[in-house]
Amino acid sequence: MLLRALDAVEWAGLETGSPSEPVADVRRALRRLVRAGAAATEEDTYPLYALVARDGGEPPSAAAVALPFVIALAADPGLPVAVRCALVDVLVAMRTPAPNSEDGSGAWTLLADPEPAVRRAATALSGGTGRLLERWRVETDPAVRLPLLLALGEEAAAGRAGERAEEVRAVLADLLDTDDPVLWVAAVHASAALDRDLPVRHMDRLIAVFSDPALRPRFEEVWHTPAVDGPWTREDLVRSTAELLAHDVDAELSFVVTLIETSRRSADTALCREALDAAWLLLSDKRSTEAVLLPLAGALLTDADGPVRLRAANMLAVLGRAAAPYADALAGLLDDDASDAFLDGTVREFARWALTRIGDPRALPGLIEQLRAQEEEQGRAYVLSEPRRPETADVLIPLRAHADVLLPAMLQTIREGGPASGATRAFLGVLEAWGGDVRATALPDLLPLLTDTRTSVTVLRLLSAMGPAAASAQPAVRTCQVLDHPGNHALVARTVLRIGGDREALLRAVGEAVLQAEDSWGASLSALAEFGLDAAPYADGVRAVMENGPHWYRLTAAITLWEITGRVQPTLGVLEEFILPTADGGEDYGFFQDALRALIRMGVISPAIRTALLTVRQSERRLCVEWSYPRIVQDKELRGLVEEALGCADAAAPADTVRTGF
Repeated sequence: MLLRALDAVEWAGLETGSPSEPVADVRRALRRLVRAGAAATEEDTYPLYALVARDGGEPPSAAAVALPFVIALAADPGLPVAVRCALVDVLVAMRTPAPNSEDGSGAWTLLADPEPAVRRAATALSGGTGRLLERWRVETDPAVRLPLLLALGEEAAAGRAGERAEEVRAVLADLLDTDDPVLWVAAVHASAALDRDLPVRHMDRLIAVFSDPALRPRFEEVWHTPAVDGPWTREDLVRSTAELLAHDVDAELSFVVTLIETSRRSADTALCREALDAAWLLLSDKRSTEAVLLPLAGALLTDADGPVRLRAANMLAVLGRAAAPYADALAGLLDDDASDAFLDGTVREFARWALTRIGDPRALPGLIEQLRAQEEEQGRAYVLSEPRRPETADVLIPLRAHADVLLPAMLQTIREGGPASGATRAFLGVLEAWGGDVRATALPDLLPLLTDTRTSVTVLRLLSAMGPAAASAQPAVRTCQVLDHPGNHALVARTVLRIGGDREALLRAVGEAVLQAEDSWGASLSALAEFGLDAAPYADGVRAVMENGPHWYRLTAAITLWEITGRVQPTLGVLEEFILPTADGGEDYGFFQDALRALIRMGVISPAIRTALLTVRQSERRLCVEWSYPRIVQDKELRGLVEEALGCADAAAPADTVRTGF
């Protein structure tokens, strides 16, 4: 009958959810399901999503015609249950029928289907509060009652319950006295949007429920939601419950710390790991949690579970020198190869990183070899898990004081790996950041890298920074290989001038580049700043960039203007433009960092900047838009710069102050 009905439909002129999909494919997909019957699979339903639904928009015209067929198939007991549930998901994607409307299609009959899994999936249909309440009163299967309860909570929280809102509240209030611990947790979740402090008031019982190992399987038995494939585990619920407490940092911190402590007493490693992951998210977002989580992480370094030790070492690493009291314990983990199947790295790698952040020399032996192996791992660039090992530059750049120990192994790696090695490219970036005499030591190993475009530009910058000390490299520089971009060729020409010692010619080259508004403004401005007051004749060109150039060049131009004229204004006014927004929640932290460093070099600070920095100093948020370890490491670096800037002696320097001492 369905096949005949499908053949009788006039499909011509109807549109699908995708312009590339012909409407004939709708009938073809439906016929395939009908013919397959008990042999149908979930994959047979996949084409329907693109055909009869439209992401973020109204369903296509073919949806109305296909609707009764999709409903009939979803209600067909002859199809596998998984296929029927997938068809209910298709109905949800079709966004029909509308909430609280009269259901002429029959879709809501699926709420009373004999198969519990189908009823559970059907709770996601837009049935409205009334139908959900009706189903709640007669439903007996716990795995269906729970998603019904959560759906009722969503209806009330979204303001869709209307005159039935009090009935929903009564259902939720009644379940807050239930003896079923898992259904009680669901009632807390469903009620949280209506009373956000309710989870805080019930935190002790939440901790008790999650800490009871006997209840762990119960969550997976009954906690299902239509939008999530598979059941929720107890650990999933620990994470989502912590999120319900996010508005109260002290409560959320107490929740995760208590779970960690109770899980250690009961040797519940799964709970301890999950609570530590929740603690890591808190630490990543809220500075005030450091004082509590630091000693907790230190105590966990001796935990019997390797993944717990790994998480603890990671926490101590990002906290830097504050973790110094645990240096001996971390050093004791340098041979610990324990890992977590779902995380990146081993305990010893995180322990070594923590020691580098503390400044402990016990981290140095074997460090370069470890980082080289990390850089040469296949797929390393795609690590997204947390915790994850830090990038090579983030480990080595702060270790400039130990360059004499680390440099020999780095240069050996460069010689052996060549331009193709990821370790070579990573170490070149470290050498560039280190500066100083390490570049001269590295010179013989740098020259062969000029022949490959993957490494030549970085090497050119290194040689340029060396100046005449790299004069012997002139022949290699003139024949080096760079990508065909004007900025790269200008870099080659300027490097030749710089290492050849022709300072006047180099000044003219970079000055003219600024005056002619070349695309390489950023590089030209930075190079011009190095000449100090000798570059003053080009001040008008720099001022023009500052006043009329693109936003991302204005700050560099303003800093350069101060470098070549010595006058605080108008540079200080431009610095305000890049510093003050951060106090109001702005997130241009790269500009903020550059502006702070310039401010510190200038040694002056305006009243407006001082007020803004005091506000930033008191803020709870992390000064970083990234997640994982950079969120904490960058925050600490920026806050260190804030303290330096606030220490500037001149609280309000006159506008005509001129720097001296070039």
